[in-house]
Amino acid sequence: MAMATALAATAAERAVLEEEFRWLLQDEVHAVLRQLQDILKDVNLKMPRNNQLLHFAFREDKQWKLQQIQDARNHVSHAIHLLANRDESYQFKTGAEVLKLMDAVMLQLTRARNRLTTPATLTLPEIAASGLTRMFAPALPADLLVNVYINLNKLCLTVYQLHVLQPNSTKNFRPAGGSVLHSPGAMFEWGSQRLEVSQVHKVECVIPWLNDALVFFTVSLQLCQQLKDKVGLGGLLGGSKDPCHTAKVPPDL
Repeated sequence: MAMATALAATAAERAVLEEEFRWLLQDEVHAVLRQLQDILKDVNLKMPRNNQLLHFAFREDKQWKLQQIQDARNHVSHAIHLLANRDESYQFKTGAEVLKLMDAVMLQLTRARNRLTTPATLTLPEIAASGLTRMFAPALPADLLVNVYINLNKLCLTVYQLHVLQPNSTKNFRPAGGSVLHSPGAMFEWGSQRLEVSQVHKVECVIPWLNDALVFFTVSLQLCQQLKDKVGLGGLLGGSKDPCHTAKVPPDL
């Protein structure tokens, strides 16, 4: 009698857990997805322009886009596209489907955040070939190189003063490798000339909306992880009927 009662109680508890898991898939998942979309649509990644720097300005007749911001925007757009494809009319069938969606969204958000927190390492010839020096009016002197990049919540401008190494120079010419910030003494070859960095000047400007964007990325990633934890826990509590790890997931993510 006691055994039968215990088995009945276990079956009832399992039924309650399975019902709660179905509610999680049908209701709470979509609530979190809506919240994620709202947060990401506030991440307004703008293009810096018309900045008055060192008495030079970006030319009005040319469009220039900071690649870091462009890449971050593309990753955010991809994340929003993934979420939009699973609107409230979509019925999630398995926990595995939710987990795969969250993994795909988190990958795009992590890549977007990393583009803003990790500036590219460039060689001096790559900086010279970027065309950035031609984006200023009036034109920059020939002995200047400039690089602009994002580092966390700051817009950074680096100006390199160059001088030409003469053919009879006794200096051992060693081309510098890639770096976010090159030091005086760094050498490189450009065209028929060998050049050396004589001075480096760096200016940083805090951009408030960049800080907001980084906060939004952190909050969004936390929401994704919390939903993954809930779905994973629901699958474990639901027992063998939960298909979190075995069901087939649509391949379109």
